[in-house]
Amino acid sequence: MKRPARLQAARSWLEKYSGKNVVRGYARWFGVDLLCAARELQMLGVAFDPDYLERLHATVRARCRKPAKPTQEEPMDGLLESDENLSFIVGYTSGGIPYGVPW
Repeated sequence: MKRPARLQAARSWLEKYSGKNVVRGYARWFGVDLLCAARELQMLGVAFDPDYLERLHATVRARCRKPAKPTQEEPMDGLLESDENLSFIVGYTSGGIPYGVPW
């Protein structure tokens, strides 16, 4: 659903909504992210505390951050096992025989 259709449908949805968190409920019902939900609810006349909106922005920013790239300071020697038959040993059978990716 595009924004104009959502806003039209949201008027009747908002009258019937009885949950605790209107932003989260709107986001789930209409399949939008939290910031879009808050923005569209403001268009519909719902007032929010500025502190709540700032915390919402901080939450979304924290979720969207990419994890830091691992540093290559320490060599990976000893982390991967291999032998003359297997380039990567995944594990060992109960009898102690290795299995994994062959060369």
